[in-house]
Amino acid sequence: MALRDEIIWRSGVVYITITIIALAILARIFIIQFLQGEQWAELGEEFVYKTDIVPANRGDILSDDGRLLASSVPYYSIYIDTRSTGMDQQTWTQGIDGLCDGLSKIIGLKSADAWKRDLVNARRKGERYYLIKRRVSHNTLKDLKQLPIFEQGRYKGGFIAEPENIRIRPHHRLASRTIGYLTKGSAGNVVGLEGAYDAELTGISGSVLKQRLTGGAWMPVKSANSVEPRDGNDILTTINIDLQDVAETALEKQLVKHNAHHGVAVLMEVKTGDIKAMANLEMGEDGNFHESYNYAVGESTEPGSTFKLASFMAALEDGVIDLDDTIDTGDGSVRYYDKTIRDTRKEGYGKLSVKEIFEKSSNVGTAKIIYENYKSRPGDYVDRLYRMGLNEKLGLDIKGEGTPLIRYPGDRYWSGISLPMMSHGYEVQMTPIQILTFYNAVANGGRMMKPRIVREIQYHGETIKEINTEVLNPAICSRATIEKARLLLEGVVENGTAKNLDNDTYSIAGKTGTAQIANDKYGYKHGGKVSYQASFVGYFPAENPVYSCIVVVNAPSNSVYYGNLVAGPVFKEIADKVYATHFFGDPEKPGYSTPDLKKGYTDDARYLLAELGVKFNCPVNEKWVESFTESDTVIFRELELIENLVPNVLGMGLRDALFLLENSGLKVTVSGRGEVVSQSLRPGTRITPGSGINIELRN
Repeated sequence: MALRDEIIWRSGVVYITITIIALAILARIFIIQFLQGEQWAELGEEFVYKTDIVPANRGDILSDDGRLLASSVPYYSIYIDTRSTGMDQQTWTQGIDGLCDGLSKIIGLKSADAWKRDLVNARRKGERYYLIKRRVSHNTLKDLKQLPIFEQGRYKGGFIAEPENIRIRPHHRLASRTIGYLTKGSAGNVVGLEGAYDAELTGISGSVLKQRLTGGAWMPVKSANSVEPRDGNDILTTINIDLQDVAETALEKQLVKHNAHHGVAVLMEVKTGDIKAMANLEMGEDGNFHESYNYAVGESTEPGSTFKLASFMAALEDGVIDLDDTIDTGDGSVRYYDKTIRDTRKEGYGKLSVKEIFEKSSNVGTAKIIYENYKSRPGDYVDRLYRMGLNEKLGLDIKGEGTPLIRYPGDRYWSGISLPMMSHGYEVQMTPIQILTFYNAVANGGRMMKPRIVREIQYHGETIKEINTEVLNPAICSRATIEKARLLLEGVVENGTAKNLDNDTYSIAGKTGTAQIANDKYGYKHGGKVSYQASFVGYFPAENPVYSCIVVVNAPSNSVYYGNLVAGPVFKEIADKVYATHFFGDPEKPGYSTPDLKKGYTDDARYLLAELGVKFNCPVNEKWVESFTESDTVIFRELELIENLVPNVLGMGLRDALFLLENSGLKVTVSGRGEVVSQSLRPGTRITPGSGINIELRN
């Protein structure tokens, strides 16, 4: 009986112990599953799985005709999963030699035997993420996909291609500061259009689940929780690539000639305020010029004589002067308190009409007009300037706009010499684009337009938002004052300081400016030297303005610093290009008899021009070119063709257009005959393999 009781007691102890252990296990399971489930899931994801963010493709920045200014070009990192679950031994054995031979030819780096040795070793070790090559282009990717084993795809062939986007500017320096670039600081993207439209360009990121493999590598796996990213929107700018190129080339030529520190050239469309070109060049430490800062938008300086137009318009609007009134400028100097104001002509101009004072840019005459008429009521003069909007920012899309400075009587630093100094552009500060906007308003009949740099926001070629033109001031002054102001500006070119810009082909109206630049520490002089700023701002054609333009050259140092000689030639070169190519073409005039080849195959173009006896210059060694005419010579330059983007075939013949489009992987349908006048896919948009494009031809 005792033995039986002992057995029962021991069995009970074992039973109870097992029961307690089982209950403990169940309790632990419950705690782990329900109470600590989220914590352990996070740890599991950290050590076994993780969710990575997949950045969206950043949108493109396009020129006014749809050509790329900035784009994200896809590159790929290529891996092989040597133990992919879908890959059988037969696929590996039969394909490894062909794969290695192809890798040797396409990738290079090592021989076919070396590739085979390394891949076989990787498979023996069970490597799931063996690196083939980083930063592979899309064309190379397509070639790799055709190789044995890889042609089976990811799961049967172990082929892994991880994309990454690299931001490029196809035109390199061209408008680079206006376009901007991606910054990595805490403030995010802030430079140029990349910063101004960052929210539109960025898109919406996706996510992908990855599994940790032996050796620490992470491999993407299929998951219902993975989310595809949404591409960013594209922005269609108002910038014209050809005019931007002309502006930068002409500006750089003058900066080099005059050994200047930096310069600005901005071209604006009068009716809309559209910026067609914005060049900012600064001499770097290497002695070359670069776009390192947007001086047109950000640099607020004393404008000098270009500000005289505002002073004259204020006086005209108040009726205190008229164009035929006479002012005695004396011997070319006048003193106000402790300040002597001088004209550039040492002996002075004597008696001049108001119109002549403006044409000759007499500082003395201008100061006398403003001081004598407003010395007892200086607030009236400043109020006129304020009503013209000269004291307010323009509210540009691009960040960093300089603040205009026009003091009011009673403000700090206002003094007895403020009126005469302000009259000819000192003790005031404005940026080049603010000055241009004011002159553009005069050209536009008094209607001040906000400068516009972006015209549309698009998604995959479809317009989703239009950026409308904006009127900042419907009338900066009366119509009568505008008409007189335009006569003043025309007189500067016909009879005054910018007579060197006068020509028989088209008319120019504008104003020269030569200002001494003040240094915050040393004032206007340092080491016996004076630093100057030369400028010219105006519009053309004078009788029916279509474009306005400003050129500012800062710190020319080769003893020539007058606006007509330093800035004027840049203005004229830009205006000549616009005249020749955009809206003034007259086929009866010399220079328009050369054939309009537009775009095509280089050898065909050379042959045609040689047969016709037309002079041409082909400085590029490319198969495909576009052309433009300078005087009686056809100039070739490389036709921009970017991998995986729809080429621009407008203006081409059918044979050339078909060749380019079909070699880009597009299915082409054609209507009409002659040259291509429209294409259904916008140039520069990404190509979806197998997609179609319609082109219309017309004589």
